[in-house]
Amino acid sequence: MFDNLTQRLSSTLKNIRGQGRLTEENIQESLREIRMSLLEADVALPVVREFIDQVKERALGSEVKDNLNPGQQFIKIVYDELLKVMGKANEGLDLATQPPAVILMAGLQGAGKTTTVAKLAHWIKTNLKKSVGVVSADVYRPAAIQQLQTLAGEVGVDYIASDISQKPVDIVRGAVDTAKKRVLDVLIVDTAGRLHVDEAMMDEIKQVHAAVKPIETLFVVDSMTGQDAANTAKAFHDALPLTGVVLTKADGDARGGAALSIRHITGKPIKFIGVGEKAAAFELFHPERIAQRILGMGDVLSLIEDAERKLDREKADKLFNKVKKGKEFDLDDFRDQMYQLQNMGGVGALMDKLPGMANLSQDVRDKVNERDIIRQIAIVNSMTPKERRYPAVIDASRKRRIARGCGLEVQDVNRLLKQFTQMQKFMKKMNKGNIANLMRGVKGAMRGGLPGMRR
Repeated sequence: MFDNLTQRLSSTLKNIRGQGRLTEENIQESLREIRMSLLEADVALPVVREFIDQVKERALGSEVKDNLNPGQQFIKIVYDELLKVMGKANEGLDLATQPPAVILMAGLQGAGKTTTVAKLAHWIKTNLKKSVGVVSADVYRPAAIQQLQTLAGEVGVDYIASDISQKPVDIVRGAVDTAKKRVLDVLIVDTAGRLHVDEAMMDEIKQVHAAVKPIETLFVVDSMTGQDAANTAKAFHDALPLTGVVLTKADGDARGGAALSIRHITGKPIKFIGVGEKAAAFELFHPERIAQRILGMGDVLSLIEDAERKLDREKADKLFNKVKKGKEFDLDDFRDQMYQLQNMGGVGALMDKLPGMANLSQDVRDKVNERDIIRQIAIVNSMTPKERRYPAVIDASRKRRIARGCGLEVQDVNRLLKQFTQMQKFMKKMNKGNIANLMRGVKGAMRGGLPGMRR
């Protein structure tokens, strides 16, 4: 998400960094580029106009004229205005009520509500350590009830049964009673997708809302619908007292227009963002971190949190102790690192959160291929335990056998072994504990190619 906007803005802002002072003349081109970047990102036109006006007013104001570094100050102004558009900070869930705290999910059909219900349930269970139940009040799509039951089992939360013969209002009332009997902390209600112009369906969800008085009413919206997402969210907000928004399918949208439009148009905060298909690919929406990513500053905090949450600490400690004792880094260790990289969302997810990645050429970005990680794991799995432990024994005939075993070519095996050798050298530099050696090791590893990057 935001890839296109980040690249355009980074290029634009780079041109103004060298200015001695900010004048209307030397910021005019940058403002024009920023305007085009936002429009191409499918940000709503009223948002773009106000954003540009605010940046221009502040850039030419007295707060900048005496500043020693106007270029940096201009970037800070853009950053501050991005925060105004998206919100100063994350606004989390409000669950401070008599259990069960009811969360009602609303949105258009196809926005990913049912999947989001499961992701949110998993997030609450994992991060807030609360017991969660889910129920489907979608009586118009029989598969929705079955889908939610399956997903609830996968993420390990309580499923409360419902049936298409029931009325949605009766379903949610019964679910609240069941949740109380099971002593659940939270109940998440999935509803049928509906168009805001469908008066009968909108009346129905109003009745459901009135029946359970949810403490949170979240609008689930597909980020790929761009500025239309903001307009639809406003229409739902006019009908329901929304408390927040959940953006889905953000991993499939390189523009980010919805994230930059929704809060401004609806006044409601984006609370969560879905960044992948897996249950764990669901994050709090942090405006300040998103703004940093848009400006090419990376998102190191989220990267650290991902590592703490998703990395296998036991395996990481085991590898650290092994290297510390001077033992050789082998292909079993290399494969473990590939699995860890997968859990972190792959190379693309890491690149999005590392500072300076916006400056990479499109050619380099195009070389990132998540499927290569799967291939590398398959190659290592095709080796014998001896080959994984002692890679030096892998000769030409063994390479042919390994390639046949995983359905790939010998050059694929050679490429993996080259990357492994670079990683092995890097680990030796780490063991020596010398910063200069460590940095040389990093450069060598990069020359060998990141895992998941085609050469």
